[in-house]
Amino acid sequence: MHRLDKETSGLLLIAKKRAALVALQDQLRQRETGKTYAALVVGAWPVGRKVIDVALHKFLTAEGERRVHAVAEDADEGKRSITLVRVAQTFDRYTLLDVTIKTGRTHQIRVHLTHEGHPIVGDEKYGDFATNKALARGEAVPGVRFDRMFLHARRLRFTHPGTGDAIELVAPLPAECGALIHALARGAPP
Repeated sequence: MHRLDKETSGLLLIAKKRAALVALQDQLRQRETGKTYAALVVGAWPVGRKVIDVALHKFLTAEGERRVHAVAEDADEGKRSITLVRVAQTFDRYTLLDVTIKTGRTHQIRVHLTHEGHPIVGDEKYGDFATNKALARGEAVPGVRFDRMFLHARRLRFTHPGTGDAIELVAPLPAECGALIHALARGAPP
């Protein structure tokens, strides 16, 4: 019914019947579903910053790799993209965010958060590469090696296409993400 970036963990909804697929995709297009992601970002996210409304442009690099960057609102090649952000938990040099997308652009969350100066931990395409390396080597948070992107589709809300019931699914953080949060919450120095 929808997609996740290869590096993103969490919920992925699959329809067994074509009619269900079409109904769920219609809900998604009409923004009647709710998808919430957990993202750990570098730095202290400003609590008052709740909406990112920045156009995005998708392009291919010379090597054929798909990339996205933020562009001016009036840029011809940009598509309006809206991301809602809420601070879930703060740590010394990181912030855990709940992120909801109102538009579904390629790499939207990753590019928006990086554009705001707070890249997602472990993001190899748009991230803070020095921080990512330090985390992967276990130097940033003593006793914890973290070598993946911390973006997790944690909640999905939709209306069941057959019964009309409101459905809300929740996926707990993967073990490695939970271990990093636990270590940060203990106050391990970054």
